[in-house]
Amino acid sequence: MSQYAARNISMMMDLYEMTMANGYFKSGVGNNRVVFDAFYRRNPDDGGFAIFAGLEQIVDYVTNLHFDKNDIDYFASLNIFSDDFLEFLKNYRFRGDVYAFREGTIMYPYEPVVTVVAPLIDAQLVETALLAQLNHQSLVATKAQRIVRASKGRGISDFGARRAHNMDAAVYGARAAYIGGAASTATVLAGQEFGIPVSGTMAHSWIMYFKDEYEAFKQYALAYPKNCQFLIDTYDVMRLGLPTAIKVAKEVLEPMGERLKGVRIDSGDLAYLSKKIRKVLDDAGLNDCKIIASNSLDEYTITSILDQGGCFDAFGVGERLITCKSDPVFGAVYKLSAVEENGRFSPRIKISEAPEKITNPGRKAVYRIYNESGHAIADLIADLDETIDLSKPFRYVDPLKPWKVRSFENCQAKALQQLVVKDGKRVMEIESLKAIQQYVKDQLSNEIWDEEQRFENPHRHYIDMTPGYYSAKMDLLHESQDR
Repeated sequence: MSQYAARNISMMMDLYEMTMANGYFKSGVGNNRVVFDAFYRRNPDDGGFAIFAGLEQIVDYVTNLHFDKNDIDYFASLNIFSDDFLEFLKNYRFRGDVYAFREGTIMYPYEPVVTVVAPLIDAQLVETALLAQLNHQSLVATKAQRIVRASKGRGISDFGARRAHNMDAAVYGARAAYIGGAASTATVLAGQEFGIPVSGTMAHSWIMYFKDEYEAFKQYALAYPKNCQFLIDTYDVMRLGLPTAIKVAKEVLEPMGERLKGVRIDSGDLAYLSKKIRKVLDDAGLNDCKIIASNSLDEYTITSILDQGGCFDAFGVGERLITCKSDPVFGAVYKLSAVEENGRFSPRIKISEAPEKITNPGRKAVYRIYNESGHAIADLIADLDETIDLSKPFRYVDPLKPWKVRSFENCQAKALQQLVVKDGKRVMEIESLKAIQQYVKDQLSNEIWDEEQRFENPHRHYIDMTPGYYSAKMDLLHESQDR
C-alpha cells in the first residue's frame, strides 16, 4: 500500500497540540472540560457574508480520531512525550461534544460557527484539522457563490484541479464550489466521492494530434454524437475553428440525427469573439448551440464580459476559483472561551491591543433575527442560558454603538447552532450536497438582503448582543485589566 493511501489523517495537527496535550496530561488537568469557539474576523473579498462549508469533514475527523502504532512510534521517536501519555494515546478516542451551524449557512464575522465542548486534551487536539476544513471549504464556497452570482444564471463548472494546491485541495475544493452553487466539476474523484455532476470534453491536444481540425472534430463527433462540444481556439477561432465546427455539425452530426451541443473558447478577447460566434452560429441554423468560456475567469472578469454583451451560456472557472486568487486566506481561528469550574463554565477572554482580536467569552448561543417579511436583519449573541422572548419588544446592544437604545419588534429568532457530535459520536445525519447547495440558494433568495450581496460596499450585517451578555463581556474585560 502506498504511503499516501495508508496515511492516518488524525495526524493532521500542529506539534504544539501534542505538546500541550502531554503537558495537560502530566499536570492532571487533561480531563477538565473546556469550550473552544471557531470563528472568523473578515469576509473574503470584502464581501457581505461568507458560506460555512466543511462540516461533514469536521465531523468525520473528530469521530474517527485515533492513533495507530506507526503514529505512536513516531511520537516516541521525537523524545519529548512521556511514556504514560503515549500509552494513553493507544486507546484514545474523542470524548467531547461539537455544536455547529448547519453546513451551507450564511455566516458573518465574530460569531461562533463551530463550538467544541470537551476535555481539555480532546478540544486541543482537533484544532488544526477543524480549522483547515473550515477555512478551505468556506473560502472556496464563498468564492464560488460570488462567481455564480456574477454569471446571472449561466452555468458554472469547476475546472480548477490542475491549479489547486494539491490533490486534496482539488477534491474538497470541488465539493465546496458545488455548495457555493457551481453546477458541475471537471474533477472525477470529486464526482465519484460526492456525487457532483462531472463535465468535460476535450483539450487542445486532441485537436493537435489529428492532421487538421476537421478530422479532430469528426472523430470526436463519432465518439460522442449525443454530447458533442468542440474547443475551437486551437489555431484561429473565426477563420478555422468555428467554420470547421459548423461543417462537422452539418456533415457528421446532423445525418445521425444529432445536434452540436456547444463550442468553447479558452483564449482571446472573449466578449468580442462570443458575439461574432453567436451571429455565425445563428446564421448557420445552430441557434441551440451553446457557447462556453474558460481561461482565468472570476466574478470580476465574468461581470465585465457580460456587461460588454458577451454571448456566453456557461463558464468553466479554474485557478481563480480553486485558489481564491483575489483573497486566498479565510482566517478562521479557534479560541478558548470557557473552562468548567465547580460544575459551571467560567468564561475566558483574550485581550489584544487590536480591538478586532478581543474574543467573545463564555458559552454562547447565536440567533438569526428575522423581520415580519422573513428577511434576516441581524444575528444576536446571547449567553447560552438566556431566554430570547420576541413576543414583545426585545432590547439589544450593538457592540459598535453600545450607547444607542434599540429593540427588535415583531421579529422571530432562529438558533443557528446544532449538536452534531455527542460524546464523540455523530448525531448529525449526513446531508446531501444537493440539499446543502439548495439551502444556500434559499437563504440568498429569501432571507439575505440584496444589499448584503453587492460586490462593492455591501451592507453590513449587524452582529448584536443581549444586554446581559454585553455587560458580562465588559465586566470580564475590566476584571482582566485589573490583574
